[in-house]
Amino acid sequence: MTLLPAPTQLAGWRHIYSGKVRDLYTPADGSDAHLLVVASNRVSAFDHVLEPPIPGKGALLTALSNWWFARIDLPNHLVAEESDAPAVPAEVADRAMLTRRLEMYPIECVVRGALTGSGFAEYQRTGAVCGIELPSGLDDGDLLDRPIFTPAYKAPLGEHDENITFERSVELVGPEAAAALRDASLQIFTAARDLAAGRGVVLADTKFELGRDPLTGALVLADEVLTSDSSRYWDASAYHDAARSRQDRLASFDKQIVRNWLSEHWDRAGAPPALPDEIVAKTYDRYRELYVRLTGDEPPVAPVAI
Repeated sequence: MTLLPAPTQLAGWRHIYSGKVRDLYTPADGSDAHLLVVASNRVSAFDHVLEPPIPGKGALLTALSNWWFARIDLPNHLVAEESDAPAVPAEVADRAMLTRRLEMYPIECVVRGALTGSGFAEYQRTGAVCGIELPSGLDDGDLLDRPIFTPAYKAPLGEHDENITFERSVELVGPEAAAALRDASLQIFTAARDLAAGRGVVLADTKFELGRDPLTGALVLADEVLTSDSSRYWDASAYHDAARSRQDRLASFDKQIVRNWLSEHWDRAGAPPALPDEIVAKTYDRYRELYVRLTGDEPPVAPVAI
C-alpha cells in the first residue's frame, strides 16, 4: 500500500491516526471526550492511496455528511463548537467534524437495496448474501423487494473486513445491540432511499458506523454518512433506461472513474501511476453532481488544492 503523507499539524490538537482518506486528532491537553475527524482530499483504489488528491473532495463529502446528519432521526456524534472542546482550526474547518468519543461497535452496518458489487458476487456463489437467502435469477443491479442488513466484521488494521451473518453479529455484540444496529440501519437506509428517489437518484447500498454513548448508553451514528465514499448511488433516469448498457445504467456517483482508468493503465504491479488532470476533474465533478442532486445547492466551498 502507498505510504500516507505526513499529517497536518493542528494547533490545539494531537494527531493519533490516519486512514486512507481521513485523519483523527485528539485534544492536545490530554482530554479524551472529543475527536476531530478531518476528511482529506486523498483518493484510494485497489488498496493504494493515489496521487494527486482530488481538490475539494474532503470539504464536499463533509458537507454532504452534515446535510444527512441533519435529516436522520438518530443521535449522531457531532458536537457544537461552543462546547468545552478546542476550536476547530481554520485551515481544516471546511472538511472537519468535531465529534464526541464513542464506544464503537466492531461491526460495519451494511444495508443493500440492490444486488451488486461483492453482494452480487456472493449471491452468484451461494444464492445468499451474509446468510440471507434471495430469490433465484437475480442479475447485477437488480433492486431488492426490501433492503437487507448484511453486516461485516471490522478487521484489524491492514486486513480486509469480513462479511458475516446476523447470527455472528449477535455473538460479537450481544442480541440487543445486534438488533438495535440492524433496525437503526434499515430505518435510516429506507428513509434516505426514499428521499434520494424523489431527487432522481437510486441509493443502491451504504454502510454505517455506529457506537454507544458511554455516558447515556444511547446508540449514536458516527463517521461519515451516506456520502459517495460510503454509499453507491445511481442516476435514476439512466438506471431505468433499458436501452443503455449495464455499465452505463450502473455508473455510480463516486470514484469509479478512477478505478476504470487505473484498470486500463495499470497492471497492479508496483506503484500506481499518477492520475491525469482530466480524471481528477471528472471525479470531482461526479462527486459534486451527487451533492447538487441531493441538496439542491452548490457545494459550500469551491475546490482548493490541499
